[in-house]
Amino acid sequence: MSFHVERIDHVVLRVRNLDGMVRFYEQALGFRVERTIDSLKLVQMRAGASMLDLIEHDRPPGLPNDAGGNMDHLAFRVEPFDRDAIAARLLPLGATVGEAVQRYGAEGTGPSVYFHDPEGNQIELKGPAEHAASQ
Repeated sequence: MSFHVERIDHVVLRVRNLDGMVRFYEQALGFRVERTIDSLKLVQMRAGASMLDLIEHDRPPGLPNDAGGNMDHLAFRVEPFDRDAIAARLLPLGATVGEAVQRYGAEGTGPSVYFHDPEGNQIELKGPAEHAASQ
């Protein structure tokens, strides 16, 4: 295999009440806020070696959002990160891989790509952080 999954890097949930959800995860599971991006209404919380990202998203109570639920995407940490090898492995399975972009994850900023599984769930494959100073 050209790469392998090491662990879940992060999960992104769409939430209606950002402050309330942050308080819940702090109190219920002991997560701590690691980073906030106000322009995106995004809070990134440390969950052990992984991250839980909460992004404010308006949706009527009880109704799924346009992506079918409240999960925005699930990110897996892969090693090694090689966008072309990832695309070559996923293309025969019908998945189109996006361009590699530097994004923040559980280890810091590093390369990642997005694709959708056969049922439309958005998946991110995240490579290693460039270095700790990029956080």
